[in-house]
Amino acid sequence: MERTFVMLKPETIRRGLVGEIISRIEKKNFKIVDMKMMSLGEEIVREHYQHIADKPFFVDTLNNMTSGPVIAMIIEGEDVVKAIRNMMGPTKWLDAPAGTIRGDYANNTTENLIHGSDSVENAEIEINRFFK
Repeated sequence: MERTFVMLKPETIRRGLVGEIISRIEKKNFKIVDMKMMSLGEEIVREHYQHIADKPFFVDTLNNMTSGPVIAMIIEGEDVVKAIRNMMGPTKWLDAPAGTIRGDYANNTTENLIHGSDSVENAEIEINRFFK
């Protein structure tokens, strides 16, 4: 079974969309093997988003990710990395088609509700980062 890391961002919790998004994951027959709510400090956010640290929108991302708790999950299933990425939709909310999580619920690019690993290799790195 393939594993991936999924994080529901602070706006998902604030807007009461946790159940809806988890339901979508479960309806695809993926298994949540671990889940926890946690608050992120600046250090772990900088580590997790180091690939965009030089971008002008990084400060907004940092502020968003430290603005409230997140829900971190390890999800298992066949081709789960690609499937979750497809379910999420593109990062830019205006590019996300209806039927995707971001297409249905996001209302700006910084607060795009959900993070999912982009490869099996990065999934393991992210799982180890958040589930030590």
